[in-house]
Amino acid sequence: MTTQNDGPNDAPNDEILRPLDGVRILAAEQMAALPFATQLLARLGAEVVKVEHPVTGDSGRGSQPFVTDPDGRQMGATFLRNNLNKRSVAIDLKHPEGVELFLRMAPGFDVVGENFRAGTADRLGIGYEAVRAVHPAVVYLSVSGFGQDPRSPYREMGAYAAVVEGMSGIYEYKRTPGRPPAANPVGALGDISSALFGAVGILAALRHRDLTGTGQHIDVAMLDSTVAMTDIVANFQSMGIEREWGSGVGIVETFEAADGHFVLQCVREHHFEVLMAEIGRPDLLDDERLATRAGWQDHLDDLLRPAIESWSTGRTLVEVVGTLSGAGIACGPSRTSAQVVADPHLGVRNMLIETLPSATGQPVLVPGNPVKLSEVPEAADARVPWLGEHTDEVLAAELGLSDGRLTDLRDRGVIGGT
Repeated sequence: MTTQNDGPNDAPNDEILRPLDGVRILAAEQMAALPFATQLLARLGAEVVKVEHPVTGDSGRGSQPFVTDPDGRQMGATFLRNNLNKRSVAIDLKHPEGVELFLRMAPGFDVVGENFRAGTADRLGIGYEAVRAVHPAVVYLSVSGFGQDPRSPYREMGAYAAVVEGMSGIYEYKRTPGRPPAANPVGALGDISSALFGAVGILAALRHRDLTGTGQHIDVAMLDSTVAMTDIVANFQSMGIEREWGSGVGIVETFEAADGHFVLQCVREHHFEVLMAEIGRPDLLDDERLATRAGWQDHLDDLLRPAIESWSTGRTLVEVVGTLSGAGIACGPSRTSAQVVADPHLGVRNMLIETLPSATGQPVLVPGNPVKLSEVPEAADARVPWLGEHTDEVLAAELGLSDGRLTDLRDRGVIGGT
């Protein structure tokens, strides 16, 4: 595991040239869909200035569970996972002078981003057209539930990850008979997928600007992103398959071992032959009920699960996975959260970062950067910022505001922090 830098401004390993060094991002962001994207870009060298409300801050700060900052304010897990390597500026964007400050800062940044409900940024006065008016070459990213196109019947709806995941069809596709669809089965798929597509959009738009000198508006909808990630839903439906259960694609299931469960994927006939041989049941290859992939699925519970588990429950996960993987079968352990934290692979890959101490005194863990570059060593992350921690520093540097002017703005509630 790697421990973060203590200071929120510490540019990790300044002597190392990173791919996005010099790229500056101004983000009016909250929760995860945009913050994950900007954190990823910050880890690759971009400078990110995060704009938050002076009192409530990013709504992710209010999530559960949470730790507290030096002033006793709550910082929720969602915020802790998505805001390393950023500076926080507290500006009230509902105040006309707050909007003025934002628009005055915008020309100093390559990228401006927001993830309000569609239309909100325009109503506040910080939408694409308003920013482009003062910064024609801006790369402007909007991430919303359903995009900016007024032709969408959902444009005015708000969305969290679970909403767009349900609307993507994946919950119904995975639902088994007699049970309701399960919400949020893999965490914030709708958020992270949107963030990744948003990051790709930013990089593409910056490259386009390098070639043409022209900025543009990137419009990423969470529903679109989730449909792209759950591509089997529409694809399989068009081929006559409505749900995974009874789809006839083969075995994609969990099974019991002596000390836990393992995941097994067997969707090819030659793999099925190997599987039956390894579990000591080659006789099942002659059973007509198991002559097709659909038959494997139809007779999973009455034939195949008992056969597989009669072999696997007498063996440890290490033995089961070692045997089946060694024979060319796709197989792996279904891990508990404690096992994930102790996984030596994640340690080798620097994929668990120790951040602020939790209520137990143990450091809060957040995922590291999955992007490993051969010529750019990984740098330690700087901790998440306290609310408005860099307000005075940023506004003085970007706009030349004096101490007296900053005090006046703070006294009138236009800015906060510091």
